[in-house]
Amino acid sequence: MARMSSRRLPRLAALARLLAGAACLVLFPALLQAQAPAGSPPALPPELEKVRSALEKYQDAVVAIHDGYHSTLGCVEYAEGGMGIHFLNLRLIGRVPDPMRPQILSYEPVGNQVRLVGAEWFIPLVTGVKERPHLFGHPFEGPMEGHEPLQPAGLHYYDLHVWLFKPNPAGMFSHVNPAVKCKDVGYSFMLQPPKSVPHR
Repeated sequence: MARMSSRRLPRLAALARLLAGAACLVLFPALLQAQAPAGSPPALPPELEKVRSALEKYQDAVVAIHDGYHSTLGCVEYAEGGMGIHFLNLRLIGRVPDPMRPQILSYEPVGNQVRLVGAEWFIPLVTGVKERPHLFGHPFEGPMEGHEPLQPAGLHYYDLHVWLFKPNPAGMFSHVNPAVKCKDVGYSFMLQPPKSVPHR
């Protein structure tokens, strides 16, 4: 067998390093994508990223309750997708939408917990709103009747859903999210009796 020239060895080693580097450049982005968790939050424009950052604390539903958001109990789902469990803050209801303060937070039940998936800006007609509201460059849906049985049909309103925390195949501003499920709902706390306090 012919001996390889000692002068060719450094060249071959350099070529091997070059090919290895090129392979890393090609494979590394694909590897990162493969390792990204399936439930990663969607990419957002700066305006919505600011809103998501402000609402991040409500990943803990107890924090949401302390800030005035209260569960409407039922997990809402339609044939084309789910909405989840609505936590409504009555103190935030008004005729002008505040981009940083949605009236409703949407949670998806996951095992014995709930996971924040989106927010909803909710404006009933009884607020005196005169025309269709807009927010983030999008018109609100409605007016519409309340979703029975969790809302009375006579409650007419506009709303805008934004799926800030879970990607939505139907679109960021769709009223439902096909990826949100209501099956196997089991959200509960094992509590102790509260302590008595004096009446002041």
